[in-house]
Amino acid sequence: MSLNIKSKGECRWDIVSLGEVMLRLDPGDKRIHTTRNFEVWEGGGEYNVARGLKRCFGLDAAVVTALADNPIGRLVQDLIYQGGVDQSHIKWIDYDGVGRTVRNGMNFTERGFGVRAALGCSDRGHTAVSQLKPGDIDWEKIFGQEGARWFHTGGIFCALSGSTPEVAKEAMESAKKHGTSISYDLNYRDSLWRSIGGQAKAQEVNRELAKYVDVMIGNEEDFTACLGYEVEGQDENHSKLDIANFEKMIRRAVADYPNFAVAATTLRNARTASINDWGAVCFTEGQLYQALLRPELEIFDRVGGGDSFASGLIYGFLTGEGPEFAVNCGAAHGALAMTTPGDTTTASLADVKRVMKGGGARVAR
Repeated sequence: MSLNIKSKGECRWDIVSLGEVMLRLDPGDKRIHTTRNFEVWEGGGEYNVARGLKRCFGLDAAVVTALADNPIGRLVQDLIYQGGVDQSHIKWIDYDGVGRTVRNGMNFTERGFGVRAALGCSDRGHTAVSQLKPGDIDWEKIFGQEGARWFHTGGIFCALSGSTPEVAKEAMESAKKHGTSISYDLNYRDSLWRSIGGQAKAQEVNRELAKYVDVMIGNEEDFTACLGYEVEGQDENHSKLDIANFEKMIRRAVADYPNFAVAATTLRNARTASINDWGAVCFTEGQLYQALLRPELEIFDRVGGGDSFASGLIYGFLTGEGPEFAVNCGAAHGALAMTTPGDTTTASLADVKRVMKGGGARVAR
């Protein structure tokens, strides 16, 4: 199966993402439980992809989400403005004054260093977006009237509540109806699934939604946790980047889900929190494409690396550059995103192309 992407001439949007946008509180070089100061960013797995396609790659992007209408929600909105993602499909929910019925999500994240791993602590119960239900969003307007070339969502949004997978399915059905290409990032988070059925529930939800997906994205752990595919010869710490075994896993997934026109995975071996081996592969039309492997990549802030991979990969396909360009663009963009603080990219397209060509880190003057 091959991708059939709608032309820009018939669509207002290059990319529409569905997911939660949280306020990230970053203690910098300190730890969450000892710091006295936080820097704030906006972020969210699905949103980060749209932001990357807008901010780095210059495409027309929109986000579908919900926020509680209070100063925290308006701060998130102000941060989204900076990223340039369109907000016309944000659903604003009246705030009750204390957050008993609706809240905005917050994500406290340590970057990690050396042997100290990165650490995330989310505070996202009863958030506005987790309460979305089928019928709340006018998908016909988005995909039928305005038009979108690409729709992206993922496993983080679908783990937020019992209704969010139904919203994602509703969106996918509408996107399919109107010929919009669909990508999905499995993005498994144990903390989100733990109290609602764990991996068994994650697999139940993701296997159902996988039937609608054209481009399935994840890392090797995601494909195992969310779809049940084991990587042969892989240890529990994912300390080897065995491309041949990853190819076997992806081929099994594509055989089970022939609707996958593309299956792509990032490959990471965390030697320490600050030094990772980093790579990616993309499987499409019976062929595996491997990005340049970057051994011992220095990491400043690893959060958002996978999302930036996804946006670079999608950019490659949206622009018709082909799978080899797409997987290398994604891997380069992901690598760059991990050199700066925050969930979202600060790279330019020129930065990405320089890294894709093997450009060094000498001072640009």
